Amino acid sequence: MQAFMTIDRHIQESQAKFPTARGHLSRLLLDIAFACKVITRDVRKAGLSNILGRTGDINVQGEEVQKLDEYANNVLINVLRGNGTVACLGSEEVEEAICLSSSPDAEFIVNFDPLDGSSNIDVNATIGTVFSILRKNNTSENTSEKDLLQPGNKQVAAGYVIYGSSTMFVYATAGEVHGFTYDPAVGEFLLSHPNIRTPEHGYLYSANFVYYDKFSEGVRQYLDSLKDKDPVTNKAYTQRYIGTMVADIHRNLLKGGIFMYPPTKTSPEGKLRLLYEASPMAFIVENAGGIATDGKQRILDVEPETLHQRTSLFIGSKYNMERLMEYIEKYD
Repeated sequence: MQAFMTIDRHIQESQAKFPTARGHLSRLLLDIAFACKVITRDVRKAGLSNILGRTGDINVQGEEVQKLDEYANNVLINVLRGNGTVACLGSEEVEEAICLSSSPDAEFIVNFDPLDGSSNIDVNATIGTVFSILRKNNTSENTSEKDLLQPGNKQVAAGYVIYGSSTMFVYATAGEVHGFTYDPAVGEFLLSHPNIRTPEHGYLYSANFVYYDKFSEGVRQYLDSLKDKDPVTNKAYTQRYIGTMVADIHRNLLKGGIFMYPPTKTSPEGKLRLLYEASPMAFIVENAGGIATDGKQRILDVEPETLHQRTSLFIGSKYNMERLMEYIEKYD
């Protein structure tokens, strides 16, 4: 029965399809799930445990560090440090690569954003964790920052956890995307959304209109077109923007639509982090049948040059993305 399919059992049964699998990726995914259970516990009581508000520090992004950000970052690092299969970590909150192990069994690289949507933490709105899993670039014992700087098309898995009205863990491997909802009564993630496929055509769009005047002509023209009913279906579009990327993309993934974080005149390279946000979310959405670009090329083909490289992001349902690109090609 689907309601009793735990994430542990689901991953183990998926692994059984590959006779040569050693179980290392399965173990890593389960440890990430465990770390997010711990984070869930403290997110649920954040207002009672003195982990709301700022720490007083500034992170590598030049942003004020939230206490819950720092806590989630430490939980993930400490859990993955004991995993044994992870050679190196990259965190949005840490300036340099965190090298953990030189063991031959340490074959994976993990990049992550411990808590996406930091501005929403103190108001009890939806936040999330994003992660990306890659293999080491080389077989030598030495691991360096270069191992983290891989394009998204090299990912072997990616996922996110959304902390909202319930906690949901979504992960993708090649061709498959599955979602699990956390049942706090039994302490397990249970399969709730098997084989997620995003609709080819959606009617939701997510963009921060504060920056409308700073968007390119093509993006503005596309957004203006959404005020009218769709020319093919005659259905109206609806704007939805939470301000937590994970939450906006999660909603559009399930219901269909498009999320846009375009470049602006003041941030021409974009503002989202390529390794920790855009690349893993692109991997998930593409494996669910959607499209993700930076407005010029496929996000998964972008070659990262630095750990904290920023990018623009357009991501969503196939029809919506193709229509957006028509406007960008015509006006930009």
